Amino acid sequence: MNETLEAVLRWGVPAAIVFGVAAVAVAIGVWIIRRARRGPRARAAAEAERTQAGVALVALDDAVAELELEVGLSGALYDGTAPPTLRRARMTAQHARDAAFEQLRELTPDTHPSVVARVSRGIRSRADAAAAEIARARRQHTEWMAAHRSAPAQVAEAKERAAALRADMGDADALVAELSARFDDAEVADARDAAAEASVALAEADELLAAAETLAADPTRSALSALAEAERALRRGQGAARSLEEQHRLVTDAARAVADEIDAARTALRQAEALRADLEPADAERLGAEVRALLATLESIEPTASRRPAEAVAAIARLRDRLDLAVGDARTAQQRLRGARTALPGTLAAARAAIGRAEAATAHAGADARVRLSSAQHELAEARSAHDPVAALDAARRALRHAEDAIALAEYDRLTRR
Repeated sequence: MNETLEAVLRWGVPAAIVFGVAAVAVAIGVWIIRRARRGPRARAAAEAERTQAGVALVALDDAVAELELEVGLSGALYDGTAPPTLRRARMTAQHARDAAFEQLRELTPDTHPSVVARVSRGIRSRADAAAAEIARARRQHTEWMAAHRSAPAQVAEAKERAAALRADMGDADALVAELSARFDDAEVADARDAAAEASVALAEADELLAAAETLAADPTRSALSALAEAERALRRGQGAARSLEEQHRLVTDAARAVADEIDAARTALRQAEALRADLEPADAERLGAEVRALLATLESIEPTASRRPAEAVAAIARLRDRLDLAVGDARTAQQRLRGARTALPGTLAAARAAIGRAEAATAHAGADARVRLSSAQHELAEARSAHDPVAALDAARRALRHAEDAIALAEYDRLTRR
């Protein structure tokens, strides 16, 4: 028996030591691999993949916007006889772009580098495939145009659209002058820039269409390039005209609403002050100090509110956000509901205005700014569709923050490019 035990120990102990050392080595190896996958080198490689995905996504976003130009020339403009290739390509590209923005938005600093790299490669692959589909559809459409529409007819139709745009826009200078008479320059600046851009784009389109008309009359020359540039100018003019109309609406709506927003903010501050009686002394003092600070902020906004209504509405929206954070759980559910209902209109207006500025700012920005803009647009849609005022208010506030972040990122891109 003793001999058997000695034999087992003689062979078993060394084997156990070997297997134990091997297990420890494997565990250390796994730990090293996992650490390496999260280390600076892995994160740098993942960030490089994410940057490339962002570049591909920006290119796709621009291609989708450019595709609108060709779609505008097809379909109804040609009595429904144009092939649906462009519309299908646009729909496919829009879905791919929106899904990619959603995926990129979900990549946070805490996301594992391997996940970042894998998702980024998928985004780049789908963006490249959608861009290739757009290019193929545009080639087919160009061939169809050459076979079915004469250059003089295309020029005539483009001139009709330019005339219609000019008629729809009306007297942009008069619109800006009306705003300037009522509001400070800061409130009018975006509308003035939009009016100037629309006028410049229309003048450029007129020159290009005149050149295209001359080229179209000569069968030995092609008017396609001049016509395409004219269409791009018209597209810019349409965008600027829409921006002018939106800015005019935002400022005038804010002017009508700002007095009510101020009154609602004062009421909310009084209600918050009344809650102090139900709080512990330290919490009551903290809330009182915040209410006094917010009241001082509101009083600084009020004197210039009539001349800067959009700025005032946005500032009040941020003030109400701070107040809700300060009050915390001290209010009842009914009080939160009433507060959300009064704060929601101004916050929605502030979010819409910020998104409008972000759309203009991110036109030539990188992926990060466009991702934030996409998030802002998504949250604004959520706010508009929510039935619960509290949920709608939360979504509107997120939309406002995302839009402001998009503007800041676009400005950073602009400065770094310099």
